[in-house]
Amino acid sequence: MEVLNIVLIIFLIGCAIAVERTKDLLSAVIIFGAYSLTMAILWLILRAPDIALTEAAIGAGATTILLIATISRTRRSEK
Repeated sequence: MEVLNIVLIIFLIGCAIAVERTKDLLSAVIIFGAYSLTMAILWLILRAPDIALTEAAIGAGATTILLIATISRTRRSEK
């Protein structure tokens, strides 16, 4: 179980760095969704199912959908 925790935390740090460094907004939103799902898994491991469910529904679900909808409605200028 310790190894799984370490792997998930390293993945979280990698996602956070990737979101900060990426230039493409859609890629950042997708990585942020993976970050939220990983956090939900960690909350389950920590035996907090109510927080895990909220993180999965709002963090990975609703926020990701709203951000993707916003990006799709805006114009993207690429250089």
